[in-house]
Amino acid sequence: MPSSNLYLKGFFLVFFAGLFWSFGAPTVRYMINGHDFVFHYLFYRGLSIAIILILYLIFTEGFLFYKNFFKIGISGVLGGIFLSTAFIGFIFSITMTTAAVTLFMLATMPFIAAILGFIILGEKLKIVTLFTMVIAFVGVVIMVYNDSIGGSILGALIGFISATGFACYTITIRWKPETPKFTTVVLAGIFCSIFSFVVLGASAEPLKQMPNINSYLSILHGILVACGLILYSMGARYLPSAELTLLSLMEVVGGVLWVWIPIFGINEVPSFTIIIGGSIITIAVLIHGFAASRKREPVTL
Repeated sequence: MPSSNLYLKGFFLVFFAGLFWSFGAPTVRYMINGHDFVFHYLFYRGLSIAIILILYLIFTEGFLFYKNFFKIGISGVLGGIFLSTAFIGFIFSITMTTAAVTLFMLATMPFIAAILGFIILGEKLKIVTLFTMVIAFVGVVIMVYNDSIGGSILGALIGFISATGFACYTITIRWKPETPKFTTVVLAGIFCSIFSFVVLGASAEPLKQMPNINSYLSILHGILVACGLILYSMGARYLPSAELTLLSLMEVVGGVLWVWIPIFGINEVPSFTIIIGGSIITIAVLIHGFAASRKREPVTL
């Protein structure tokens, strides 16, 4: 297949991966009393992510896919823990603040990964990366400047923790590139479900207490995340990191748009500071993406 066709194939795969992920924000917003059922939601979402990916592995590798679990190692276990932390942080953040704040905080992930890669792996930290990190930090400060101490700022902080979880997951894959990526994501879903189940058991809150609509939404969200991960990994074979970074912005831009436009009935209009701060973060990510090395990097959201 000509290289131009391969590029287009990768472009559309990653574009639709971001599109799948972008519907996560409105999915959570449709929950009934979402802040009261965070761990219920996380249990079902984590389980559905693991099941979808296991089915995909069976389809692509057959029933011998289980051998991948013997290749996990410490990097796979740590990657599963970090990714499950990101899963948990996203739900907590978006139920405590606006979708825009959560999504724009997630947009800082490439910069966090760059810092951790420099500290842990000794990767070169480019001047442009430092410059764009400063721009992004200014955007974050502006975004939460007018918010009172409470939901928005705490939600933004947890969103940052979620972004850090994604970044740490990326570092574990860079550390051991041979680690089976899909199997690590299966572990993340399982860890997320186990953690949520333990918390619910300790608080004596059975899963059946959550409204049925929330259960269906959590499963749908898990399917969206899993399908996006599959498409993204397939597209990463054809695109360099710069294009991957730019196309992954579809999750941020799309997520903010879906909860804003009236068609979905959510009408979550971002404040002026969120729009300005989020725009600054987006510009920083765009600059970083255009200036990034053409070397392909294993980045998974």
